[in-house]
Amino acid sequence: MGKGDKGQLIALEGIDGAGKSTQAKLLAEALRRAGRVVTITREPTDGPHGAKIRRLSSEGAALSPDEELAFFIEDRGEHVRDVIAPALARGEVVITDRYYLSNVAYQGARGLSPESILQRNEALFPPPAPAILLQTSADLGLERVRSRGGALNQAYEHEAFLERVAAIYAELQCDYLVRVVAEGPPEAVHISVMGALAQWGAGA
Repeated sequence: MGKGDKGQLIALEGIDGAGKSTQAKLLAEALRRAGRVVTITREPTDGPHGAKIRRLSSEGAALSPDEELAFFIEDRGEHVRDVIAPALARGEVVITDRYYLSNVAYQGARGLSPESILQRNEALFPPPAPAILLQTSADLGLERVRSRGGALNQAYEHEAFLERVAAIYAELQCDYLVRVVAEGPPEAVHISVMGALAQWGAGA
């Protein structure tokens, strides 16, 4: 979607420590300065399914990949219904810190078919326009996560797993996906994000 009165859904994607939350805030500030109304959100959400996902993953609970994906689909259904679709209908820009490409990469890295996950989500939910993939190495991502001072997520935050996630992200071929190298300081990455968004808008 382009500029004007239409809503726009922007998803920020990438491995843990890629800088999604920071870039979401910087992007929202820039768009608000430009006169847009912005809603920032995230997945998993703070709703009942999202809270359960966060709790189970932080504990390293032994959910099967299929069970895990089912929780995410339920959470996303509520997210789209209650937050994303209403904001888009109001003509707002919605910036989501993770969306369904995270399932493609993360549950794909747990052994499910990335193609099947993508097809299922594209059939159920509005596509992002665009999805901005913040690309960084697994070791740098983990270094950033550790620098926050919290405990590592037992389910996802270890190097071998994140390398598999990054490999799936690298192979994605979606016409709404744009890639940004995210290994520099936040302000430099933000400039790249804004450039990628401008290029997307020019081509939309």
